[in-house]
Amino acid sequence: MPENPRVLRVVLLGAPNAGKSTLSNQLLGRKVFPVSKKVHTTRCQALGVITEKETQVILLDTPGIISPVKQKRHHLELSLLEDPWKSMESADLVVVLVDVSDKWTRSRLSPQVLQCLTKFSQVPSILVLNKVDCLKQKSVLLELTAALTEGVVNGKMLNVRQAFRSRPSTHCPGPETEDPNTHAVRSPQRTGWPYFQEIFMLSALNNKDVNTLKRILIGQKGLLISQIAQEVSQDLMDIFLCDVLLRLSVKLLK
Repeated sequence: MPENPRVLRVVLLGAPNAGKSTLSNQLLGRKVFPVSKKVHTTRCQALGVITEKETQVILLDTPGIISPVKQKRHHLELSLLEDPWKSMESADLVVVLVDVSDKWTRSRLSPQVLQCLTKFSQVPSILVLNKVDCLKQKSVLLELTAALTEGVVNGKMLNVRQAFRSRPSTHCPGPETEDPNTHAVRSPQRTGWPYFQEIFMLSALNNKDVNTLKRILIGQKGLLISQIAQEVSQDLMDIFLCDVLLRLSVKLLK
């Protein structure tokens, strides 16, 4: 373990069988989380750690997020319902996975994922389109990107007008201006989340472009710590009316 590790807690969120455990194993470089074609293979939150020099990325692999109705109907463990939400309480970053090979669900985020993103809108988020190797026509990815982001990524409009020809815009003000408890109810037509910072297209099973995502995750914490240090330094300078040099370190709690 590094002496002064920088720690980033990353929550992987998505529908059942989106490929969260497979992606986690590829990022870790070994099989840590169980994987199968059976739905709900991950029954509760699981944890894995990536260590690169002074940076530690803690991956929280969550069960496929489900609705209370489905949990009761199929008599599923309560952990399947609660663990994704509990994981978000300590998250520094959330990675939302979408299985683009499933033509029935790929064009919209599930209501449960949208509710979770809305409630924890202060947590930075990344969209990952998984299983791209299963698509014969890669142009589909452009339409899916437009639908799943509502045409906005990192505050910028996407130039994919064709994808919006048959769908009215559902873009609304930022999450900081909305009530998290009523947002999803007032916007039943919402299909995507327009506040993703990045989008990645990969194949977790074939390890295609997974290393690119890994490098982003490792670099993310350095940017986060630097931003915190700058903001705290400015606050201290305003209080003491003098220059302040702040050295910030993060220790991993055992």
